[in-house]
This record gives sequence, C-alpha cells and structure tokens, in this order.
Amino acid sequence: MAGSIWYTLGVSCFAAVGTFLFGFDTGIATTTIAHESWVDYMNHPSKGLTGAVVSVYIAGEAIGALTQTFIGDFLGRIRFMQLMCVIVTVGTVIQTAAQNMGMFLAGRALAGLAVGGMVATVPIYLSEISAPKHRGLIGGISGCGISLGTMMSNWVGFACSYASYGPTQWRLPLGVQVPWGIILFIGLATFMPNSPRQLIRNGKIEEARRQFMRIRRDLASHEVHEEFALMRAQIEFEQHREIKSLSEVFKLFRHRALVSIAVQTMTSLTGVNVIQYYQTILFKSLGINSHMILALAAIYGTLAFTSNVLTTKFLTDQWGRRKMILAGLSGVIIIEIYAAVMQREFQNTDNKVGKGFAVLGIYLFVVTYYGMLNSTTWLYGAEVLPIALRSKVMGLAAASHFIVNVGITEAGPSGKSLAVTDVGLVDVCEQYDFDWLPYLRPIPLRSSAVHADTSLEILQHSQISTRTIITSS
Repeated sequence: MAGSIWYTLGVSCFAAVGTFLFGFDTGIATTTIAHESWVDYMNHPSKGLTGAVVSVYIAGEAIGALTQTFIGDFLGRIRFMQLMCVIVTVGTVIQTAAQNMGMFLAGRALAGLAVGGMVATVPIYLSEISAPKHRGLIGGISGCGISLGTMMSNWVGFACSYASYGPTQWRLPLGVQVPWGIILFIGLATFMPNSPRQLIRNGKIEEARRQFMRIRRDLASHEVHEEFALMRAQIEFEQHREIKSLSEVFKLFRHRALVSIAVQTMTSLTGVNVIQYYQTILFKSLGINSHMILALAAIYGTLAFTSNVLTTKFLTDQWGRRKMILAGLSGVIIIEIYAAVMQREFQNTDNKVGKGFAVLGIYLFVVTYYGMLNSTTWLYGAEVLPIALRSKVMGLAAASHFIVNVGITEAGPSGKSLAVTDVGLVDVCEQYDFDWLPYLRPIPLRSSAVHADTSLEILQHSQISTRTIITSS
C-alpha cells in the first residue's frame, strides 16, 4: 500500500466512529437485556416489551435513514453527520439515566434515529473520498466500525457483569457510548475533509479542488488536475439532468435502485439481528450461567470484528463484491440449517457436547455474515448508484433494511422456527442476486457503469486529453 493512502485511511477510520456507534448501541442491547439487574429494575418486562427494546430502536434507525434521503444532500455529508452526533449523544444520555421502561425506550428510539442516519451516510462518504484501487478497503472500514462496536459493547457488558448487583451493571456500559458522539462531532468540525463531489454539486469549486488535493495524495500534480476536471465535468453533466423525485429515480434507474435496496433487505432476512440481540436468551435456554453467557456474547463480537477486518483487507478488492455476497448467502443457508437442527435437538437436554455444537452454529454464522456480507453489502449498494442518486437511494436501502428488521426482531423472543424461515428467505435472495447483481470493476466512481448505461465523451481543454467517461442513460 502506498504511503499516500495512509491519510485517507486515517480519515476513514475516524469517520467509522459513526458506524462504531451503530455497532455499539446495537450490541449493548444484547448484554443489557441479559442482566438480571436490568430485568428487576424494569419490573420484569414481558417478551413483547423486551422485543420493543430492539424494535423501537430499529424503527428509529429506519426514520434516520429516511431523514438522510430527504436532507442528506441539502446539508452535505459533514453537516448531516454532525446533526446525527448531537442526536445520538442525547439518546445515549437518556438511556443511561433511564428511570423506567418508557424513558429507556425513548432513548433507544433517539439513538436509533441517529445511527440509522450515520450508517446510511458513512459508506457514501468513504466511497467518495477513496481512490478506485483502494475503494473496497476504504469503503469496507464502515462495516468494520459496526463489528468493532459490536465487539466492544459485548466485552464492556461482560466486564460490568462483575460489578456489584444493581443498575451500575447496565448503566455503565450504556454510558460508555456518550463521549463518542462528541468526539466525532469535534473531528467533523475541525480536520475531516468534505466530499469534493458534494462541494462541486453545491458550486464550491475551489474548495472542492483543495479537498480533492488533500485526499488524493497518491496522484502527481498533473494527474490531480486531470482527475478533478473530469470529475467536475461528470457532476456538472449530471446536474443538468437532475432527478428531483423518487418516481423519476425508479423510472430512469429502476434496476440500480432495486439492486441497492435488495442487497440491504437481504441482510435483514438472514436473521442476523435476531441472532445478535437474542443470543443471550438462547444461551440461557441451554442452561449456561450468566457470566458465561456474557463471555460467549463477547466471543461472538470478537469473531465478528476479526472476520470483518480480514476479509475487508484481503478479499473485498481482490475477489470482488458479487462473489463475496453470493458466497456469504450460500454459507448462511447451510449454517442456519445446521444451527436450527442443533438447537432443536439439544436446547432442553443435559448433553453438554450437543449444546457446544449449538453454540458453534452461532459462531459459524457470525464469521460468515460479518466476513462476507457486513461490509460488502453497504459498499456495493453505494457503488452501483450514480453520484446524484446516492443519498436518496442509500437512505431508502438502509430504511428497507431496518423496516424488515423491525418485524423479524419483534418476533424473535417468541419465534419457534425463525431460523428455518430465514433459510427459505435467504435462498430466494441468493437466486435474485445470482441473476441481477452486476459485476463492479475498480474504476473511478464517475465511470461506474451497470446495465443500461451509455458513454459520454467529454472534450477537456487546458492540455487535458479527450477521455471517455461513463454516465447513466
């Protein structure tokens, strides 16, 4: 990796604090609802109310993603993420200070709104500041932020289980989230570069040029000038064909929009949220003690992060997004069948070896999902879209992901055959993906071409040669 990529890599890792918050606040619910002290404090909530801890949060995520659709372009990437930082800080403070279930759910909803907006924006931002040959690595960092947050939340929850019995066991892990929104806000306000593409769209050409030169330190001076001129020409061309409404999006770019939405919806249908949120309930049903339950959840998070980082570094750019998605779905189908059988056979028995195989099914799932799908689907969903459509369609795609999750996770605590249902749904998704998902090559975002695309030849002046760039019909 060239030394010049380290600046972009550092910026990307800091931006991924936004998705880290998503992973941490999502994962912390796993250990929170497992603490008997939380159950006692909240007056032993019913299964439906326990499910609401998750579903209200995911409903907030859906609203946050839709908010990004409607105001993301207006505010710009940096300003929008700053707004989400303020909201997530308020939400995490309310959760930490909750005096009853209603207050706790309100905090979950606010935090969900903020991280839903974040997780729909960070992949777009990273794809827009990365060089083509490193886009898989840089873009995949957003997914690594999610898995890092999941891992950290599980280990913090495990450590706090050794605190004295009482609210500290679950308030302290919730409070750990509070500073991160403030830290990200400060970074966004000081040193984080804005997206040059977004600045060009807003008519701030010279500022966009300066930001592009900061980001693309891998290019020689004449290459920077040429690349920037081509990017500007492409964006200005797209602005002359500005799409104002979602109906126009689906009329002119139906295939691209549906592909982006589909890859997000299918990740919900794998049942990943049910497994992640309610794994502690499953472990408890296997007769495992409370400390060991939280340790197993922490191992789950560690496997998620490790597999995510390794595949982002060694597979995403080298093997390709489409192959990873198809391989991941195939693996999920096989593993969920195995996990369903193991849980059915050994859940209410004294067979320790059998229970070990049931736990193994959960771990095989997390390695496959986070290794092959977690980062890949968010990155792929942004890459297949023209620049002008990213905020609109990625917001819809993220919202579809969260809306499907609401129903699945609400049913989770009482679901009897959810894993089998997920297998059938994932199989349908894989058939769709095999037929519909286009291949993507490591070329500049302005040149991404899928399906009914045409070529536009733009004559550049100022000693820039004529080159062909691909744009959408």
